Amino acid sequence: MTSETTNLPTSEQIRRAPKVLLHDHLDGGLRPATVVDLARETGYDGLPETDPEKLGIWFREAADSGSLERYLETFAHTCAVMQTRDALARVAAECAEDLAADGVVYAEVRYAPEQHLEKGLTLEEVVEAVNEGFREGERRARANGHRIRVGALLTAMRHAARALEIAELANRYRDFGVVGFDIAGAEAGYPPTRHLDAFEYLKRENNHFTIHAGEAFGLPSIWQALQWCGADRLGHGVRIIDDIEVADDGSVTLGRLASYVRDKRIPLEMCPTSNLQTGAASSYAEHPIGLLRRLQFRLTVNTDNRLMSGTDMSREFEHLVKTFRYTLDDMQWFTVNAMKSAFIPFDERLAMINDVIKPGYAELRAEWLFRHAGTTPASSRPSDSV
Repeated sequence: MTSETTNLPTSEQIRRAPKVLLHDHLDGGLRPATVVDLARETGYDGLPETDPEKLGIWFREAADSGSLERYLETFAHTCAVMQTRDALARVAAECAEDLAADGVVYAEVRYAPEQHLEKGLTLEEVVEAVNEGFREGERRARANGHRIRVGALLTAMRHAARALEIAELANRYRDFGVVGFDIAGAEAGYPPTRHLDAFEYLKRENNHFTIHAGEAFGLPSIWQALQWCGADRLGHGVRIIDDIEVADDGSVTLGRLASYVRDKRIPLEMCPTSNLQTGAASSYAEHPIGLLRRLQFRLTVNTDNRLMSGTDMSREFEHLVKTFRYTLDDMQWFTVNAMKSAFIPFDERLAMINDVIKPGYAELRAEWLFRHAGTTPASSRPSDSV
């Protein structure tokens, strides 16, 4: 066993390591059993499978199409069972529990309130139900020995016309569990500039927002999100690789947009497994995260949709460790990047980094040192002679 191999974190260490998640969709992370339960309770009969195990497999296979549009179709079923206050609160509570059990200490979970109004809820009732669920999930996590803090991101659908309304909603609840705003949905044909009034409003209110950009669509989507809309972060942003040229000798040249993103330390919410499913990358080895990490972009690792991708934060990091030989130091780098980029106040971010994240990784590294202490072969030990 090489020293490089022994330095790689184990699956158990990866799961225990403190992790920060910035890009996770509430309606993309339900437990399959919960989908079945809620469908039964609400009378929804459109599920393709009613056995939880088979349903989970169906979601993953349907999402493995290589098409963002096909991937998004799977959400019709999860949204269909998230139309009551109790259902929303349950899903949010289980989300917080599941993330905490996976070692996530801070998460920003996003959802579109406008997609949960079919049974008469108001936008405000949707937000309050989800917030209630997150707080309950945090309490349950503490009772099970885990710590997590969850903030909500309110998402507007880019093909609809309610972005300003949702932005105003996010601003009203900014001191009550909502930490920012987002737009999501199919990128092609729906540029972020269609919702410029919402972004201008949020900037005037000194509020935070991220924009899905550079996933299925290319550099123009990223450019508009940054230079027209003023996004604080980029949801995915994987296509920034199109503005980077790697020569045959290995030398790298950054275009103007890629240089701007790196120079300004604009966070990229990378979701490796999801990107493979939607065709934004062909394999983990070919995923741009490897090159972007070497170039020191402000990268974060995320799940996107845990149900559709059959993933969690530990699995995402396991893929990266296996593919790129990342160590605990690399994991800490990604995690600190994410915490620096969160939408909570600076002093709270700093406390999470210094009091939770760094000590957590230091403990894992110390375990490795003690585990390997005294294993040096006698023949390789230094002599007592001078």
